[in-house]
Amino acid sequence: MRLSAAFESPEAKRRYNRRLFGVIADRYDLITVLLSYGRDRAWKRQLVARANPRPGELVVDLACGTGDLAALARAAGARVLGVDLAEPMLRRAKDRLVQLAQGDMCALPLRDECADVATAGYGLRNVPVLETALAEILRILRPGGRFFALDFNRPHNRVLRSVYLAYLTVVGSALGLALHGDPDTYRYIAASLRRYPGAPAVVDMMVRAGFVEARWTPVLGGLMAIHEGRKGAR
Repeated sequence: MRLSAAFESPEAKRRYNRRLFGVIADRYDLITVLLSYGRDRAWKRQLVARANPRPGELVVDLACGTGDLAALARAAGARVLGVDLAEPMLRRAKDRLVQLAQGDMCALPLRDECADVATAGYGLRNVPVLETALAEILRILRPGGRFFALDFNRPHNRVLRSVYLAYLTVVGSALGLALHGDPDTYRYIAASLRRYPGAPAVVDMMVRAGFVEARWTPVLGGLMAIHEGRKGAR
């Protein structure tokens, strides 16, 4: 499927992501390090510290990838379930996790109010329908449960946004060509970000979905963002 076709419909984006993340699974950790200038692990530690998972709590790590966030939550004593759309990613995560499930963030294979904490690393930008994914995350959280997500941000400033997207396009193309023989492989990041509403708008969507105390924290001068929110108590 061509990159431009990935955004024609929610189902097209779902199919594209399943294929894409299956292709890049073996290089995923390397790419996150390269594109973040080695800061990715520090951002993930910051997210888990903010989430503060406690021993015995269930953390559901959505779009778990190779399991970085899940491993940090598990080290804090939490029970962890990793969920990802791409089966090759789950194979990469199996050494870090005991519990894994293949699933779509827009239709999670989990019962209502089962999780104390939900996390997502680079997941919100990739879901087919963001409103649906946020509703699903709220559904699986127990009353008082917390949600934390790390992702690229779409800067509000037009000049900064243009420079940032151009950088991601050029670097993504070079990495995709070098590692996979296909420049579109990581050019997807910039393409998806062009269609992403940006951190403040995501907070508004979280509020409309029913999250309370929804907010975002700028990372890397606002080029990245950590979102957080809570499910209200009954």
